Amino acid sequence: MAAITHEIIRQRALLESAPDIDAASVSQETRGFDEHRFETYKLRSKEDAPDYRYMPDPNLGELILGKERIQAIQDTLPELPWKTRERLRTDYGLSERDVDVLLTVDSGRDVPLDGETSGLDSAVAYFDRLCAGHGGKETGRRDPKVVVNWMTHELLGQLAARKESFRDNQLSAEQLGELIDMIQDKTITGTSGKLLLRHMLANPSQAPTRQIATELHLAAFQASSGSIPDSASAGSSLFSPEIRRICADAIAALPVEASVVRKGNKNVLNKIVGRVMKDTRGRADAQVVKALLEEMILEQQ
Repeated sequence: MAAITHEIIRQRALLESAPDIDAASVSQETRGFDEHRFETYKLRSKEDAPDYRYMPDPNLGELILGKERIQAIQDTLPELPWKTRERLRTDYGLSERDVDVLLTVDSGRDVPLDGETSGLDSAVAYFDRLCAGHGGKETGRRDPKVVVNWMTHELLGQLAARKESFRDNQLSAEQLGELIDMIQDKTITGTSGKLLLRHMLANPSQAPTRQIATELHLAAFQASSGSIPDSASAGSSLFSPEIRRICADAIAALPVEASVVRKGNKNVLNKIVGRVMKDTRGRADAQVVKALLEEMILEQQ
């Protein structure tokens, strides 16, 4: 392989340095390979093709390809890897690391024979379809960075946990795209999204993601006014009675931690937040819960 690579570079340099590249040629010669320098070297030259004892087949005619035919072939080639890499970086603004992940996933795919299709999306094609969704935006495209995060970290991560590869993925781009949209519009939380993704991989279905989320009762707890408060100062009226009840139960279950919070150590608040997140199965927004818990605990002073 090293010898072939060196010859590609050497012969390309010879041809590109010629005044007329169409008339340029590479001398016919036998070459050896230096395994220490990873380079080929000349052993002996041949005067002409007969020195190699070539015997042309009289039943085979010459194959001459016109420039138009060569151009037509080039125009119908699939996107080449280096062009794909550049497109992912410039069109989507992906990092080199994210591009490497997508291309590495594709590098393990089976390449179909001419005229055949594999029937499966490549990782890049899957990513393109995810980004092309509406995403709830006027631009009609989902945020590429959000998409690549869910695809490379969550989808590939959960497939790996199941000892499966991307080729085993039965979740359609439309289903994953809808899951991402639900998280972005706060229909479900990120925690519930991961639970939903795990369920959909374990139980393949053609049903819409929203329908499955409804069946699993994963809808996020919403503030009673429909908005998400930024801090405890937002006022208790913004929180729904159900989430207030769950928070009250968590405070009652962890009185020592609540007392420490009242004394000013707010780091302990995270333990109570964790209790609420467990009781709500991840359906509550952690920041909202933290703000409400802090308000309720301080009210009891």
